[in-house]
Amino acid sequence: MSDVFLIENTPNPERLVALSAKLCYSSDDIFYLKDNLDEDEIPHFINMLFKLGHVSPFEHINFTFGLKCSRACSHQWVRSRIASHSQRSQRYVSENQFKFYIPKSILESKHLEKFNNLMVEIQYIYNEMCDIPSEDKRSVLPNACQTQIITTMNARELIHFFNIRCCQRSQDEIRFIATKMLYLVRQIAPNIFGDAGPNCISGKCPEGKMSCGKQSEMKNIFSNSDLLFFEIQKIKENEIND
Repeated sequence: MSDVFLIENTPNPERLVALSAKLCYSSDDIFYLKDNLDEDEIPHFINMLFKLGHVSPFEHINFTFGLKCSRACSHQWVRSRIASHSQRSQRYVSENQFKFYIPKSILESKHLEKFNNLMVEIQYIYNEMCDIPSEDKRSVLPNACQTQIITTMNARELIHFFNIRCCQRSQDEIRFIATKMLYLVRQIAPNIFGDAGPNCISGKCPEGKMSCGKQSEMKNIFSNSDLLFFEIQKIKENEIND
């Protein structure tokens, strides 16, 4: 089953963002600012940054995640340009008993049995090719094959990632991962990620004729942590691992 975990993050992330912002607008020495930053000012500075569109201070804080997902999902995942990815290698790690992801559309279709049989056949062929290097026999492995990744992103990139991947039009697997990530980072930096989510919650849906038509529902879900938690569970029900 696909899942994502928060491994580490920058300590006191909102304080660091506020300090970075205040430095830009103050003539005081950096160490004076560090020692005299008023904790009550932090939400104000973060809010000011969003209003001004001055988002570079958010690049100072990082969040590191552990991810389990299909290879199909990982191809979407690594398109996040401003991020550091370390992925389990199919060149050096054997897939003698690989796990795989089944999309809900296949899970609920007449093709499920054929899909499962194909996974079994691929596994048999892979294991049979014991005289072939792993870097070559991995060519038979499916996009459904599970992989594992550790990724670090800064807060600015995360907000952009949530804009794109929390959208209803994203594939279920990566939408679940993105939505859970948002829920996790909100617990740590609520002022930074409190308004994060799909593009439609802060303006007009950019999908045009392909819009899901659920803008009001999405605004309601992503503005309420409890509803966001239940949305995660709802998406997760669409997944299965074998």
